[in-house]
Amino acid sequence: MNAKAEVEGAGLDRVKLAAAAILLIGGIYAFYHFAAYSALLRVVLLLAVGGGAAAIALQTQPGRDLWQFIAAARMEVRKVVWPTRQETLQTTLVVIVMVLVLAIVLWLFDMVLMAILQAVTGKGA
Repeated sequence: MNAKAEVEGAGLDRVKLAAAAILLIGGIYAFYHFAAYSALLRVVLLLAVGGGAAAIALQTQPGRDLWQFIAAARMEVRKVVWPTRQETLQTTLVVIVMVLVLAIVLWLFDMVLMAILQAVTGKGA
């Protein structure tokens, strides 16, 4: 009996997801079809249609799972210890200096190799 209820619930979820997708596609079509009307009005209606489609999609089990995942992700982001402004600036400066040093080393390496190649082949400036 429980398996039958799950199958019916999954079928209803598919119908809800299909309705949400059709509503969203219809809203996007209407947005472009009524291009002669105010852009503000079209954007507001598109956002309303998108919100309605999201509300329908959140009534399904995949929608609830997605919402739980987002809530858990927000909880994890709150646990992160973010660097201070000073730490960020210091790290950025270290990266910039290291990139410049590496660029100079590679430039010198290229110059040495070019000089060796010119001496071996006898071509060049």
